[in-house]
Amino acid sequence: MADQQAPTPSAGRELKHPEAAEIRLEGVLHALSDPMRLRIVCGLADDGGELACSVFDLPVSKSTCTHHFRVLRESGVIRQFYRGTAKMSVLRHADLADRFPGLLDCVLAAAKRQEECLTVA
Repeated sequence: MADQQAPTPSAGRELKHPEAAEIRLEGVLHALSDPMRLRIVCGLADDGGELACSVFDLPVSKSTCTHHFRVLRESGVIRQFYRGTAKMSVLRHADLADRFPGLLDCVLAAAKRQEECLTVA
């Protein structure tokens, strides 16, 4: 699955992202360690495309939600860009798979197993 390239952003609305070679393991692990951020990543992985931040119904305030997306973006887990007034997010699956082979797939599989266990209990 190839990462989708964001359209050229409007002046002043460009978001900062690390280059693939700058993505650090400890940053990715930190970003994925929070349940809300993991929920966002699982949602993006399940969809496989771009999703607006507003699609995610998280049980946190808007400012906390913004913080979670920023942590994911700055760690290199997601790429964000504006499409009109919507801030879109896409999982950087290919970048992460190249940098840390198998890591994201393993985390996503573990998250799915954990969710299945919690719904059964």
